[in-house]
Amino acid sequence: MAIKLHAARRRRLAILLAAIVAATPAASLAQDPSPKKKMPDAPAQLPKVPADRTRGLDFLFGALKAAPDEASAKHVEARIWAIWLHTRSDTVALLMTRAKTAMDEQNSDVALELLNAVVKLRPDYVEGWNRRATLYYLRNDYAHSLADIEQVLAREPRHFGALAGLGMIMQDIGDDKRALAAFRKALAINPHLDKVPELVKTLSEKVEGRDI
Repeated sequence: MAIKLHAARRRRLAILLAAIVAATPAASLAQDPSPKKKMPDAPAQLPKVPADRTRGLDFLFGALKAAPDEASAKHVEARIWAIWLHTRSDTVALLMTRAKTAMDEQNSDVALELLNAVVKLRPDYVEGWNRRATLYYLRNDYAHSLADIEQVLAREPRHFGALAGLGMIMQDIGDDKRALAAFRKALAINPHLDKVPELVKTLSEKVEGRDI
């Protein structure tokens, strides 16, 4: 019985992937996102995740704040990303892998169709929303990106990647005050985020003025 169910799941996945690719016009593959823009993302190599997801995250966020140096913080950060990215659904895992490949190859429309499928199949899966928010940002579609970031933060308020992404969007649209607030929230959770401390310093001087 288990073998039959597994085979049926693979057939459904093959049909789903084929439908997504077939529904995407070939001409749309040339519509690439800007290569200069980048939101916070998981590192390439991730460790195995603990069985107790909630308890593991609570412990890791505490360790992230207390990390004595950047190397230690990056190790903890990678473990957090591993938990966020983990899914028990083989279908979602494969769709996410295919979407990342499409994004790396700048096939943004294919990636979007794949991520739409992820969100539809598993609306409780935080990284489906977060990855799609990143893709929308790369396509300069800030309205949809912000909507997806809202979904991420509703499910995981400690998502420093989404908070940093929110800050980047606010900065891009000229709302420096809200950008600063978002970056500060991200840093309060993860003090070792790349480039964010510098952004906070610059925006603090711009929004609040230099200390006299």
